[in-house]
Amino acid sequence: MVALGIIPARYASTRFPGKPLVDIAGKSMVQRVFEQAKKCYSLAEVIVATDDNRIYDHVSSFGGKAVMTDSNHQSGTDRCAEVAALHPEYEVIVNIQGDEPYIDPEQITKLVACFTVANTQIATLIKRVLTAEELFNINSPKVLINKLQEAIYFSRSPLPHIRGEAQANWLQHFTYFKHIGIYSYRADVLQQITRLPISGLEKAESLEQLRWIENGYRIKVAETELETFAIDTPEDLKKLNQAD
Repeated sequence: MVALGIIPARYASTRFPGKPLVDIAGKSMVQRVFEQAKKCYSLAEVIVATDDNRIYDHVSSFGGKAVMTDSNHQSGTDRCAEVAALHPEYEVIVNIQGDEPYIDPEQITKLVACFTVANTQIATLIKRVLTAEELFNINSPKVLINKLQEAIYFSRSPLPHIRGEAQANWLQHFTYFKHIGIYSYRADVLQQITRLPISGLEKAESLEQLRWIENGYRIKVAETELETFAIDTPEDLKKLNQAD
């Protein structure tokens, strides 16, 4: 299964304006994401979807491909859908987070492999929660899955609640998973979900994927043991530089 990889890259981030162009050890963030994605043999092509000429020109300068998209899009999913509509030759679309400069190509391959199953509509990655800090971090959404390896709910709270046990012991009684925020979609499903109105669960948790579940779409999950590091704020960038 060969897919199209799309990297949404917006300049006007509220928490970190100009984030795709920040320098990380001599290369911009968007260039690092692009180069990592290009290493994935499951992607026939990688495109940066942006709404800013500075990002478009920069991607072109290092030999990458960029497409200008509508500045009114509310999410990276919407931006991906606009670009995907220009490439009907691809059955599977991968939405690659533009703020993970060291994403492992193996993670993308795992996602694309989910579509060897004919009824897969959407796929995403999960990783086992290993610490209480992760479990109770509201900025790290957790995932409940069923026996078919499909997500049945995402929450910023740890679910399920282990009745009668101290929270410090919950990891001893249940295998919790956190969500790794990279998605792939059947091309037709991607166009459908971007036309759905915002749902009640989505508003409550501020998690876009709940809109899809609430409307009956099925999300296949693949487990990864690889950690990811997203740069959402200038403080995150400092932490990454210190780690290097």
